Amino acid sequence: MFLEVITSVFNFQILLFIILGVFTGICIGALPGLTATMGVALVLPLTFGLDAIPGILLLIGVYVGAIYGGSISAILLHTPGTPAAAATVFDGYEFSKRGESGRALGISTISSFIGGLVSVVALWQISPQLAKLALRFSAPEFFLLAVFGLSIIASISGNSLAKGVMCGALGISLSFIGIDSITGYPRFTFNNVNLLSGVSFIPVMIGLFAMSQAFTTIESIFTPDEVTQKITRVWPSKSDWKVILKTAPISGVIGTIIGIIPGAGAEIGAFVSYGQAKRTSKHPELFGTGIPEGVAAPEAGNNGVTGGALIPMLTMGVPGDAVAAILIGALTVQGLQPGPLLFTEHTSLVYAIFLGMLVANIAMVVLGLSSLKLFVKVLSVPKAILTPIIFVLCVVGSYAINTNFFDVGIMLFFGIVGYFLQKAEVSVSPAVLGLILGPMAESNFRRALLMSEGSYSIFVSSPIAWIFLILTIITLAGPAISERMKKKRRQADAA
Repeated sequence: MFLEVITSVFNFQILLFIILGVFTGICIGALPGLTATMGVALVLPLTFGLDAIPGILLLIGVYVGAIYGGSISAILLHTPGTPAAAATVFDGYEFSKRGESGRALGISTISSFIGGLVSVVALWQISPQLAKLALRFSAPEFFLLAVFGLSIIASISGNSLAKGVMCGALGISLSFIGIDSITGYPRFTFNNVNLLSGVSFIPVMIGLFAMSQAFTTIESIFTPDEVTQKITRVWPSKSDWKVILKTAPISGVIGTIIGIIPGAGAEIGAFVSYGQAKRTSKHPELFGTGIPEGVAAPEAGNNGVTGGALIPMLTMGVPGDAVAAILIGALTVQGLQPGPLLFTEHTSLVYAIFLGMLVANIAMVVLGLSSLKLFVKVLSVPKAILTPIIFVLCVVGSYAINTNFFDVGIMLFFGIVGYFLQKAEVSVSPAVLGLILGPMAESNFRRALLMSEGSYSIFVSSPIAWIFLILTIITLAGPAISERMKKKRRQADAA
């Protein structure tokens, strides 16, 4: 099998797809406003005609490249290309103000690679063991796993828990549309044959993440982003290497752990890594003035999330972040179901994903160090040209799934919904989480009750069930406890 995996990945066509994906991802990530999620959603339709391995690895390449690419505009323009690069702005732009933008970009590139490498090792070591454990799951455990995944809405709701819960409820409500998986009875189809198979979540995601962002871009379509710094001395100095090798592996581990937590995301990994580096530093007062640790920590942290987010996605079918949710859609289109059976029925595909992610990180560091000046030029592409291209890709991508204009209508509708949700400062991730995990929760809840002849005690009949119950309670109580502690701290400061 090992030889088969190496042969399948180190194939000229596959390597070309990975490199193309990474290149595209860096370009998308470097452009302010175009997120990694949006990039993967835009490229997803291009994989429909490909085999599983090249299609998935193309998307993973875009994911890896986009998370790194966000640091380019963060350092040069003081504007993070993706939310994952928001923490990089603090110190990265200070380098540019001193005329050392090349140095900051070099530190960012090497740290991103190390963080990604740590996450790949974790993905390789943890996923098979977790999949073996997941094979012992039955309907009650899968229901409680889905409930735990949905409870993450509490931590990804942004400033308002109520808004996040409402958005999550919207996604769960959409999952009820279509033929009932237990009785076979049509529900909420309104006699529309297009809704018998339910609402396809790929057009929904393209609308919420890509089309909504395109609508937002129109508002500043004639506002140019200009780069005035010259990019020189990209390769880190000996002193910078010492800092990178000390900071990046630890931040990579932190990012990987955060990536494993469903719904956390790369931006949280970056901020937590930045905060940890500052707390353990001998000179914390220098953070924010342009020091290597301030760039190395968040970049290793956010790239560490990339591998971590795939662990729950591949082993249990629960997306670690919004990009992992889209990858679930990509696997579904290929006729594959993420979960423990993927490791037993499609072992070579799983290990090809592991190896392909390693290759994607290598491609990222090589392209980053050799082609930074080219990626910087991407920042000068006028939005008046870029935005219409995004519109066309969204329409074509939605139509290509089922060659049905009804899906284009769904995409446009949710593009408008996503635009207004952004204006109301509501995170759209809970809606996607609800749409993906809603069917899993409902079907396994009903199967569990059929197994127990209506007894609810089946949901507390195993140690695994108790673990998920405790995790769910902790997750739901966490934001409330955190808010209470902040309030007490503010009162103490005021006193």
